[in-house]
Amino acid sequence: MLIAALAILISTPLSLQTTPGSTQTPALERKDVDYIPDVITKITKTSAEWRKSLSASQFQILRQAATERAFANSFWNNHTDGLYSCAGCDLPLFYASTKFDSGTGWPSFYQPIQKRVVSERRDPDGERVEILCARCDGHLGHLFDDANGQFGIPKTPTGLRYCMNSGAMRFRKKLPDRPKP
Repeated sequence: MLIAALAILISTPLSLQTTPGSTQTPALERKDVDYIPDVITKITKTSAEWRKSLSASQFQILRQAATERAFANSFWNNHTDGLYSCAGCDLPLFYASTKFDSGTGWPSFYQPIQKRVVSERRDPDGERVEILCARCDGHLGHLFDDANGQFGIPKTPTGLRYCMNSGAMRFRKKLPDRPKP
């Protein structure tokens, strides 16, 4: 049994290995953790199916557009290099290198990995732009155009602030590059 487990671990690329007990789930059939297919196929599930695959707080955020409390979430103060993906479907969304401290208490990014991994829609109040995962339509957060150095928000290269909910995302630390044989 131990030999079989070791064989699986050795044959699993380092970029897909996770720590036992970790909530980070590697996506199936991909070569790199930031792999984005040419065509992003929609994932649709019933509410019951989503409830089975998500924690209660993830369900509230991703499926019911809830917002977690500022400064009381997992990633607002995370400064580790890596990748943020959708907690609902594992689609890669943001590189940690595009994250910045907006002072708002939520993880903020100035651009997604590719524009096509997110979709935008106007909130019912017409005031804000909601950001959704392009694959599962999960609510991620909101987009603001206030990252211009005014109002206490630092200036970013795009002038945009993707203000995301930690509970809507997973984070994977960047693994060290393996030496080439």
